[in-house]
Amino acid sequence: MIRNALLGSATALALVAATPAPLRADASDAQVAAVIDEGLNRSEAMVTASQLMDGIGPRLTNSQNYRRAADWATARMAAIGLQNVHREGFDFGLGWNIESYRATMVSPRRIDLMAIPVAWSPPTDGVLRAGVVVAPMSKVEHFAAWKGKLAGKVVMISLPGATSESTKPVFQRFDDKQISEYDRYDLPSFDPATADRRAKRTNFPLELSRFLKAEGALAMIRISYRDGMLVHGEGYNYRPGETLALPAFEVAAEDYRRLVRLAAGGPAPEIELQLNARFDDSTLQAENLFGDITGSDPKAGYVMAGAHFDSWIAGDGAADNGAGSVVVLEAARILQRLGVKPRRTIRFALWAGEEQGLLGSRAYIERYLATRPVDPKLTGIAAYSAWSQAWPIAPKPGYAELKAYFNLDNGGGKVRGIYAENNIAAEPMLKKWLSPFEGMGASRVVTSKTGGTDHVYLQAIGLPGYQFIQDPLDYDSRVHHSNLDTLDHLRGDDLRQAATIMAAMLLQAANSDKDLPRMPLPSKPVPTDPFKVRDPDE
Repeated sequence: MIRNALLGSATALALVAATPAPLRADASDAQVAAVIDEGLNRSEAMVTASQLMDGIGPRLTNSQNYRRAADWATARMAAIGLQNVHREGFDFGLGWNIESYRATMVSPRRIDLMAIPVAWSPPTDGVLRAGVVVAPMSKVEHFAAWKGKLAGKVVMISLPGATSESTKPVFQRFDDKQISEYDRYDLPSFDPATADRRAKRTNFPLELSRFLKAEGALAMIRISYRDGMLVHGEGYNYRPGETLALPAFEVAAEDYRRLVRLAAGGPAPEIELQLNARFDDSTLQAENLFGDITGSDPKAGYVMAGAHFDSWIAGDGAADNGAGSVVVLEAARILQRLGVKPRRTIRFALWAGEEQGLLGSRAYIERYLATRPVDPKLTGIAAYSAWSQAWPIAPKPGYAELKAYFNLDNGGGKVRGIYAENNIAAEPMLKKWLSPFEGMGASRVVTSKTGGTDHVYLQAIGLPGYQFIQDPLDYDSRVHHSNLDTLDHLRGDDLRQAATIMAAMLLQAANSDKDLPRMPLPSKPVPTDPFKVRDPDE
């Protein structure tokens, strides 16, 4: 564990010298020691993080602020000295930009509500003032009960639920026992109905908004999914012609429940909503960002580091995933500053559209690595679910060129190890490459899989894509996607440790005489229990 902000190069060399001989890294000990020295003693991670999060802020895919951040990031890559710095567009949807918003209860008393617009919500026509009606609806079958009852109202579409009583700590670092719980083989599972269920959940807000509009409702509000005056604002209706039919807000759970209680006791409270937002259809292309350190052997393929650059609209997108983006840029700076000449090209990627279903990394895969026969009518989360269940996989000529991919997207916590993604054959090499960092608490390789981020589609086609294990800090408890996702919830020591490890892993993978073992090219599985009767409403 790093205890001092200025860990000297002598200490760094001692860490490497203490590594057992059978676990020597593929890059020379001197190269790994140089990475440690540069990464820990002359880190620029927090300065870079402040420029991105404090100076630019949230980066909703295809928004004006995402493009401003992309300009900054590509300029940063060029200033570091990376080669082949460029952007690659892919089909996405509308841009959406917020100018201002507010939500206020005006009767029976005036209270400013903790609220946020739902991403890609249409704007209000000035200030909207109306009474609320509590009309929870979670599926189309609920609509009939509310016909003729919603005209001129702001519709509260969520059940209020109960206040949470969590017994878990808000802030946490892993101990060895907790990490060991991930050291298990996850049995493959296959449920052909998963894509259909997710498609229904994604499409329902659009269907609901159209029903409310037809009934004469003025707006809809939903409850935030966590207590603590946290709001998130996730929204998935961003395709032209498929945006919500009326303004939508998310209200903090505590404020939402107050409105429900007042409405139940009568008379129903009145609220004011104002949203000044604009759609941008000047381009429907979102952009991934890339830069390289060119390898000396053009036939040796390439290794890659990546993180998603987009965020949601609440907070500044710091832990999710400004932290990973900063680590990728800092790893690039470390290696470029040392003047490394790797055998394989090292590519650095910042992905767009991750929050809408890993769209940017999927676009890269389909352009260079492999395709799957996904129904072209599916978009967003529905396509995300369907992609891993579409057969057969058709590798492209570039499939064999990618030798390793390392992803960071679990907040700002220090690296503790790496998930082997059920690839038992790859574990010895991953352990060898991590071995110099045992003294920094980062040597664990666990067998299990992890999901929900940009290595997933690589694993789904049999390529070696890996996500690091990180200390959770307060990522899941309160920061993830929320208005608290600011730079205050990152840790400078953790970022510089993570960037140092990322740089060293890339260098060792780029210079290794052996490729990471791959899983077989996946083929269509069969259901584990073909006799199971499933709930049609799942």
